[in-house]
Amino acid sequence: VADRREGLGICGWILVSLSFLFVLITFPISIWTCIKIIKEYERAVVFRLGRILSKKAKGPGLILILPCTDIFIKVDLRTVTCKIPPQEILTKDAVTTQVDGVVYYKIHSAVSAVANVTDVHSATFLLAQTTLRNVLGTKSLAQLLAGREEIAHNIQTILDSATDHWGIQVARVEIKDVRIPVAMQRAMAAEAEAAREARAKVVAAEGERNASKALKQASMVLTESPAGLQLRYLQTLTTLAAENNSTIVFPLPINMLEALGQKNRGG
Repeated sequence: VADRREGLGICGWILVSLSFLFVLITFPISIWTCIKIIKEYERAVVFRLGRILSKKAKGPGLILILPCTDIFIKVDLRTVTCKIPPQEILTKDAVTTQVDGVVYYKIHSAVSAVANVTDVHSATFLLAQTTLRNVLGTKSLAQLLAGREEIAHNIQTILDSATDHWGIQVARVEIKDVRIPVAMQRAMAAEAEAAREARAKVVAAEGERNASKALKQASMVLTESPAGLQLRYLQTLTTLAAENNSTIVFPLPINMLEALGQKNRGG
């Protein structure tokens, strides 16, 4: 908004001069109504005869207001927390969800916030609701659950570009909660359980395959050494005896029986 003091016209300057003269005549009583205090986190947009006095807001500190011709509007520059209520959204894969979020923004141009929009806070709130629904409607449920940070960044970029001419700077957008129907929760739980069982079966099969390879290698080693096979027999007996079994089966090699049979026939 440009400085329009030169556009007041003759009548406007006459009214301003009369107002200033009135302040001088009633001084020092009038000075208390003309001086306004603007806080550190506030700015004042001054209108003189309906026109914005300057393209830059005034404050903080003391500002001078002429009676009858000047009015001012205070604008708070602190960060505003805008809570978006739960929005019912149909995702890309036709799943109905309820999503809520929070938008943090602040006014960086008081003049634009006053002159370019009727209610800057209400406009930002409604735009945030609409943007949240539009962006999440293009995402699937899996993308929504896994990519919250990326989606929030996209919403922030869209809001910041849309509200820039309102004097708004969007600092952060957060998606708080994603609610899905109970039936969908049960279906997702069953799907996850089935996936875990499938992975468990794959791991068990992999273990069996590795064990069979190890047994094959062990059998090859024992085949090369008959004495090692006998030692394995004895080790197995030791294991069985440690378990307090009442019956012990002692494996006897067939070749020993054949040798005994030959000796008996020879005698």
